[in-house]
Amino acid sequence: MKVVLINHSDTQGGAAVVSLRLIRALVEAGIDARMLVTHPTLTDDPLVGELGNPRANKLRFIAERLRIMMHNGANRGTLFKIDTCQYGANAAAHPWVKDADVVVLAWVNQGTLSLKGIEQIHRLGKPIVWVMHDMWNCTGVCHHAFSCEGYKGTCQSCHLTGKSGADLSTTTQRRKASLYQRVPIHFVAVSHWLEGVCRQSAIMKDCDVRMIFNAFPADDYQYGRLTEAYPGVPLDKTVIIMGARRLDEDNKGFPEMLETTQYIAAHRPELAKKIHFLLYGDIKDASLLEKIAVPYTYVGAVRANQLNELYRHSDIVLSTSLYENLPGTLIEGQASGCLPVTFGKGGQADIVDHLKSGYIADYKSASSVADGIEWAIANPADRAWLHHEVVRKFSADVVARQFIQLFDEITQNQ
Repeated sequence: MKVVLINHSDTQGGAAVVSLRLIRALVEAGIDARMLVTHPTLTDDPLVGELGNPRANKLRFIAERLRIMMHNGANRGTLFKIDTCQYGANAAAHPWVKDADVVVLAWVNQGTLSLKGIEQIHRLGKPIVWVMHDMWNCTGVCHHAFSCEGYKGTCQSCHLTGKSGADLSTTTQRRKASLYQRVPIHFVAVSHWLEGVCRQSAIMKDCDVRMIFNAFPADDYQYGRLTEAYPGVPLDKTVIIMGARRLDEDNKGFPEMLETTQYIAAHRPELAKKIHFLLYGDIKDASLLEKIAVPYTYVGAVRANQLNELYRHSDIVLSTSLYENLPGTLIEGQASGCLPVTFGKGGQADIVDHLKSGYIADYKSASSVADGIEWAIANPADRAWLHHEVVRKFSADVVARQFIQLFDEITQNQ
């Protein structure tokens, strides 16, 4: 069986990383799988090819951003929170697509594919699987609706466009609905939470939606607690690690983490004496770190190959993200033997079995996060068991088998 996966990039962004991981797992399982991207970096990888050419891809990217700026009042703050799939490369003309038995779409925004181009792939007679890495497929234009429930009906008066009544979100939602009605796309959500959200969407409630986790290289992660000191991190404290590509990104819950430390310092001084925070990732406003009310060490941005060591110097992995589809930091931490403490607005429940393999705190509640930290200190889990829970759910061979089963099903019914 020949499978081609289309994504914006081969290395940049979470969707790129997990998509390439899936391709390698499928190849390992005997599938002829390759990946097409409009922004390649792995130029010597035979599994990765370029879709379109650099100049045309850049022009399409610019054209879509300009169109969005025409509809959002030239607001740069929301420019990359909106996508329309208005412009894209002609994937149907690529020989890998023509030769494929199944075409898998991943994150195809920012000029990678247009909705029209997706329909052209369908006209080749190719079954289409679309792996969803955020909410974009089920909304109007946004990648995450947060507290907005407009996607359950008609998207309009979108706060990202700044317009009232019918706007870019309305027309894009209609274009998606029209595509979904004409083209039998097999959608894959990477968390049960996203699967449930799609079933509530006005444009996706009648679509074929199923759930398959992202693959995670758990075997690359060691889980034994490191006993030598990490610079700035005491050995006699419970170490709580929290990180992100950018710590103070809107969705990552940095204010909620700050509030938690301030609550602990003010109301649970005995707990404050027991803990030490270990933070990693870029931060736009470094002065925010001064508001952390408990002892901490900030190590800045780190490379991917440094993460496992940081987690092995830690006991608890904390996420106060407001919404997450399938939060990679929790999986990384658990694979390294850390107990997760997190909010539950998203796919966290797919990772954390509450009061068994972690703690799901009440949403935006500093006292509940503190409860979770106290629970984790009082109930240290076996680090090997936590690691093997990740292997059981997210290992590449498990995920590849589920996708192969899906491919077999849809090609037999084609």
